[in-house]
Amino acid sequence: MTILIATRNAHKLQEIREMLPGTEIIGTDNYPDVPDPEENGSTFEANAAIKAEAWAKATGLIAIADDSGLEVDALGGEPGIHSARYAGVHGDTAANNAKLLCALEGVPTEQRTARFVCALALALPDGTVKTLRGTCEGRILESGAGAKGFGYDPLFVPEGYADSFGVLPESVKATISHRAKAFQKAREVWAEWL
Repeated sequence: MTILIATRNAHKLQEIREMLPGTEIIGTDNYPDVPDPEENGSTFEANAAIKAEAWAKATGLIAIADDSGLEVDALGGEPGIHSARYAGVHGDTAANNAKLLCALEGVPTEQRTARFVCALALALPDGTVKTLRGTCEGRILESGAGAKGFGYDPLFVPEGYADSFGVLPESVKATISHRAKAFQKAREVWAEWL
C-alpha cells in the first residue's frame, strides 16, 4: 500500500517513514503541480483534515496529514496552530524561538509548562476522513540546548527528562514525541479501518 504524507518537509517525512516501516511512503514533492491547500481551520485537527482530504482527492491515494505545534500554558496555549509562523514568516525557526523566549521572559521554571501537539488526519479518496491526537508534555527552557530535531526542539524538555529534544537522541524522540504518540495511536485505531 502506498500512502501519501501531505508534507514537503523532508525531516518530517523521514520521521514518519521510520514510524511506519514496511509501508511505501511518498511526499507531496512527488506532485509538484498540485498546490498545497489553504490551512484555514481553527484547530490542529481541522487543519490536518483539510490537508489530508485535499491530497487524497488530488492524487487518488490514501493521504495522511498532520498539523502540529507547541502550546505553552503561560501564554494561554500560544503559539498553537500558528507555531510555524509565530514570528510572522512561515518556518523561520530562529525568529519563532526568539519570540517565544521573549514572551516567556521572567516566567519561572515551574510555570513554563508546555506540550507539543500532533493531530493526524487520514483521508481516503472518497472523502472519508478520520482524525486523532498525540501529545508530549514538558517545559520550555530559558535558552536553547542542542542542535538535533527542528523547530522548537532545542527549547523543549519532555516530562521525565533533563535534556531538550535538541540534545536527546532521535531514538528517544521517536518513541515519546507527540508525532510518535499520534502514529502509535493511528496504527491501533486505523488498522481495522484500512
